[in-house]
Amino acid sequence: MRIGLEDAQALGVFYDRYEDPLLLFFRRALGRADLAADLTAEVFAAALGSLGQFRPELGSARAWLFGIARHELAQTWRRRRVEAEARRRMGMERIVLSDEDLQQIDELASDESLRLLEEIPDDQRTAVVGRVLEERDYAELAVELECSEMVVRQRVSRGLRALRSKLGGAQ
Repeated sequence: MRIGLEDAQALGVFYDRYEDPLLLFFRRALGRADLAADLTAEVFAAALGSLGQFRPELGSARAWLFGIARHELAQTWRRRRVEAEARRRMGMERIVLSDEDLQQIDELASDESLRLLEEIPDDQRTAVVGRVLEERDYAELAVELECSEMVVRQRVSRGLRALRSKLGGAQ
């Protein structure tokens, strides 16, 4: 596959848009900044390697990317280690993170509003994280959560209302 300058610029924008949400997704799932960075790199490498398989008529690029992320996370849990297969195939070098890099990832995950997420009911938290932080569609969340879109909308609404209330009380 050959990527032109326009494609490379578009990929750069795509990376900039989704790097933090992916880091946050993995950091929260695994509790470690270094693993979050490794998995984020692996997801972007896998996405780059499978650009030809992306079908916009089946869903957004974001949903496609997070689908890859969920697959990589499941593989990591199953194998109990982070794979670097996609990065090797793409000829990407190993990531070396400084203490400052790791601290920035941890800070991303320790934002006050994220701590408050832990205080709302699980069903609301899952819906809010999926819709607001991961920017997933209501329909996609409804399928995953095995409920109707209306129920997902209610959970998001109630969760956001609870967070606003908690943020108001925390100030």
